[in-house]
Amino acid sequence: MRYLFLVYTSEADDVAEGTPERASIMQRYGALSQELREAGVHLGGERLQPIAAATTVRVRDGKTMITDGPFAETKEQLGGYYLLDCKDLDEALAFAAKIPSADYGSIEVRPLMEMA
Repeated sequence: MRYLFLVYTSEADDVAEGTPERASIMQRYGALSQELREAGVHLGGERLQPIAAATTVRVRDGKTMITDGPFAETKEQLGGYYLLDCKDLDEALAFAAKIPSADYGSIEVRPLMEMA
């Protein structure tokens, strides 16, 4: 079954680029990505641009409204995702716990709707 792993962190609390702490986190992400590929479950995944680059589109009563930023004000923002093909939810949750951002953010695990 395919699962989408949505990685949420607070951009305000993110470790600064160019620091040893950031290098350590990125090394952990690299190791995880390699593990996922070797396990044969990796289908995709990307880091997103900051929320300042986001645009939200809504259509209400036939009118299109475009606003800067994410769709909602929240403490944590969507920062990236993984798409994995796991044998079951238990395997998916085990991989979610290995995502470095789970240490200071949250990982939402959602099965994809299988369309005929």
